[in-house]
Amino acid sequence: MNDPITVDIPHKLGLAAARAKIEKGIGKLASFVPGGVVTEHRWDGDSLIFTVEAMGQRVASRLDVMETRVHASFDLPPMLRLFAGKIRDKLTESGKKLLK
Repeated sequence: MNDPITVDIPHKLGLAAARAKIEKGIGKLASFVPGGVVTEHRWDGDSLIFTVEAMGQRVASRLDVMETRVHASFDLPPMLRLFAGKIRDKLTESGKKLLK
């Protein structure tokens, strides 16, 4: 069973601008895992559903974009659970940079 990490990232961009920044920076979303790559992605309304693959692992991921924040959810496979704290920190840091 996977272990989800959730992070809320505040922003002041508004919904449309936040979506645009995320779409433009989609490749950067995989940086929380060394060697990570976004292999699939699709928008479902204002939610981006994507998969990150790295180190033989698949991470099902979702970003729910809202007017003043982005709610991120990443389902970590067992091998990556050991790094949950570091991954959460990296996601928070990278998310804030992406939404500047």
